[in-house]
Amino acid sequence: MAVSVEYVARETAANLWRNRLMTIAAVLTVAVSLSLVGVSLLLRQGVAQATTQWQHGVDVLVFLDPVPQAPTQPTAQQRTVDEQLRQLPYVERCFYRDQAYDYQEAKRLLDPSAASVLSIGTTPASWRCVLSQPAEASALASQFSRYPGVDGVRYPQQAIRTMETVVHVLDAVFLVLAVILLLSAAVLILNTIRLAIFARRREVSVMKLVGATNWFIRIPFMFEGIVQGLAGAVVAVLVTVGLHVLLDHLAGSNIHSLLYEMRTPAGEVAVTAVLVGLIGVVIGAAGSAIGIRRFLDT
Repeated sequence: MAVSVEYVARETAANLWRNRLMTIAAVLTVAVSLSLVGVSLLLRQGVAQATTQWQHGVDVLVFLDPVPQAPTQPTAQQRTVDEQLRQLPYVERCFYRDQAYDYQEAKRLLDPSAASVLSIGTTPASWRCVLSQPAEASALASQFSRYPGVDGVRYPQQAIRTMETVVHVLDAVFLVLAVILLLSAAVLILNTIRLAIFARRREVSVMKLVGATNWFIRIPFMFEGIVQGLAGAVVAVLVTVGLHVLLDHLAGSNIHSLLYEMRTPAGEVAVTAVLVGLIGVVIGAAGSAIGIRRFLDT
């Protein structure tokens, strides 16, 4: 028995309208479940984006041997240190702070008794480097701590370790959450569609009695599931994109806020939206196919 497009479209529309309450329930189930999945994926991308921003802000301070004359520009030996630093692949950029700047900063950070023994001539100048890979800070410190013209190397070792731990935990949490929500969505959609098919089990029996093949019966139900999954996915995509727009609006131009750092590029948001839509279609079709299988057993 051949299956025509007109028959599939007519039966799908009729089934959706005849069981509109179950259809609404299925669409809402897909929408809620996939919205949570989309939001979880979006937040996971936001955490990854913020991590990149944090990593780019990690500084390593390379203190240079103090020069009594306290020049405002780096000496030849100090420029050599800068050249060696810039050759490292994980060093993004370095900028120079002269002895006067470091002296004023030391006076602001140290207690008065410790700052009183310092002078501009005894305070070391520094190269301050931004790393693309914070984990390499310790390697840089080991390499340059005994370098000629270098007084010492300082970097926020504990802060880097804490940041890396937090990032790994958050990344794992959002990944597990997305997987759990995806499985929950699949189970909820499957049960909703199976209930809808169970309510029409007599129709299926009659169709089998008049000689309809299993695929002739199955295809309209599968398209019904695809429509339900797609409708719910569209709502989930709107929720996901709406959250992205809201985060961008709340972040505004405050470059120091966490929301600003978590901003996700529009391309990644589009990929997430397409992924959510595909998941809705696949789950809807698979749920219908599995749900009706038990009623097609001979």
